[in-house]
Amino acid sequence: MKKLAVLSLVTMMVLPAFAQKDVVATVNGKAITRKQFEEYHLQNLKFVGQRQITKEVSLQDLINRELGIAKAKKTGLDKDAAIVSKQEDILFHAQISKDLENEFKKITVSDDDVKKYYEDNKEYRTAHILYRLRAEPTPEEVKAAFEQSMAIYAQLQQTPDDFAKLANKYSQTSAAPVGGDLGFQPPTRLAPEYYAAIKGQKAGFISKPVRSQMGYHVIKVLGIKAYDQIDKNLYKKIIYDNRRNALIENYFKGLAKGADIKTSL
Repeated sequence: MKKLAVLSLVTMMVLPAFAQKDVVATVNGKAITRKQFEEYHLQNLKFVGQRQITKEVSLQDLINRELGIAKAKKTGLDKDAAIVSKQEDILFHAQISKDLENEFKKITVSDDDVKKYYEDNKEYRTAHILYRLRAEPTPEEVKAAFEQSMAIYAQLQQTPDDFAKLANKYSQTSAAPVGGDLGFQPPTRLAPEYYAAIKGQKAGFISKPVRSQMGYHVIKVLGIKAYDQIDKNLYKKIIYDNRRNALIENYFKGLAKGADIKTSL
């Protein structure tokens, strides 16, 4: 580290006098400013790991970073399609954050909001019998899964108490050994088609086969959670996310108005 300190000092001596106090090192002529260093070192101190964090360690991290970036640019890695895509993802999210951060901060969710939301979005305990389908199934595969699930549904119309036994035997999920029981799940953790099939139904209800992106489900409602039993913080987050998503959707509608967009689907 003494050699590093000497090299940094020698390099800084050739910089303009007014800039020397603002630069802690240079790497191939690129300056690492004191502000960059102090911000990084402060963040470094917040993480406990195997390394002992000193100012020298933090400075070496920043030097290594510049060396790595320089090597990536030299080898053309910054032009690689996968890297460019990741950079664009970062820009995408950063722009949304920059433009909407203040709007996000204005979102508030009260207990009354939660109660009103829950009146129309109950939390159900369900079990299901699933016949899986691939992401892009053939018509024959879809037909077979539907017919199998319809046969199960018809059987359950005669013997509804056999649901757990049939789920254990036929359902193609990890919940099959426990009779297909998924426990209580908020609406956001269930496929939209799945939740729509049970919404407003009472305990004991068995649905006709419902197709989701996973396949065909035959669903049984096992219970409905009362409002005073729910995790209100979880539902506050659900409502917050819904309102946040609505802001983002409106934001992009605004951007689209000034854009030349053509689609071919």
